[in-house]
Amino acid sequence: MYTKQEASAITTAFWTSLGQYMKPVPSAWKEKVNWLNYKTGIKDVYLRMHASKSEASIGIEIAIPDDIIRQLVFEQLLMMKKMLEAETGEPWNWEANYSNQYGIEQSRIFIVLPAVNVFKKEDWPAIISFFKPRLIALDAFWANAKDGIDMLL
Repeated sequence: MYTKQEASAITTAFWTSLGQYMKPVPSAWKEKVNWLNYKTGIKDVYLRMHASKSEASIGIEIAIPDDIIRQLVFEQLLMMKKMLEAETGEPWNWEANYSNQYGIEQSRIFIVLPAVNVFKKEDWPAIISFFKPRLIALDAFWANAKDGIDMLL
């Protein structure tokens, strides 16, 4: 078991490594992008990555507080499901109603890499190899999907 400080240092080192690895990769708009803090350009819609002692995940989180607007955005993205899955080359999980760790209702579209541990440095290449192509694919998808979402809001 790690102390809070040790765990924080390990996870910080992982995210720093991923950020350095992704830094030379341009966005779909051929611009520099902060991949770890990806700006969707839409308030309360996020591209999120998570790595823990049991799994890694990446996805789109829709945290719009208004339930009706959140559902409309989710449904709009659901209409683009084939486009997302063509861009990523794999099926994703779609949850219209999801409570985050704070009990806040959200919607999300995500994929999980099971059985990896961010605290094991030997798992980092697998986690980074999981995140990189999906980040690039989500960016390419978002370049096409953002305008459709913008029209709703």
